[in-house]
Amino acid sequence: MKVKYIGESFGIEGLTNERIYDVIAIEDNMLRIIDDSGEDYLYSVTTPCSLEDNSKCGKWEIVEDNNDKDLEKLLCKEEK
Repeated sequence: MKVKYIGESFGIEGLTNERIYDVIAIEDNMLRIIDDSGEDYLYSVTTPCSLEDNSKCGKWEIVEDNNDKDLEKLLCKEEK
């Protein structure tokens, strides 16, 4: 599964605007993403942002989902 981060870039090892990231798992309505650090971290489905400054949050755009459409189901559920 892959998502694109849309929002203000943050940190050298955080998320970069318009960059595509691999989703390696969905855990407790959060996405486990391999971010710019090369490590995997949990990010909010609805408001991905830095833990140090959560005033500038972005959003996810689905690039590639799995056969069960788990990302689509999760993102649609969270938007309601």
